[in-house]
Amino acid sequence: MVLHLFGAILDIWGNIWIALAIFTFVWIFSWAKNNLGSAKLAIVFAIVISYITFYTNPDLIWIGVALFIFATFGKEIFEKLPTINK
Repeated sequence: MVLHLFGAILDIWGNIWIALAIFTFVWIFSWAKNNLGSAKLAIVFAIVISYITFYTNPDLIWIGVALFIFATFGKEIFEKLPTINK
């Protein structure tokens, strides 16, 4: 029972990792396509960055996730913080 639960957790973790890889690849590709101007160059750039991020330095993906969350929700969070008038 415990091994079955542990195996299920590992399967879910693998699926999350694949989803993060696909999302990150598409995000980098769309950014590179707009900034580099060439779709072929953008694919090569996205493949290289994805390889470096996911296979050589897998801990870096959490920095990217944190930056994405901050870019998406950061403005609303900082607007809700009370300001101190000096």
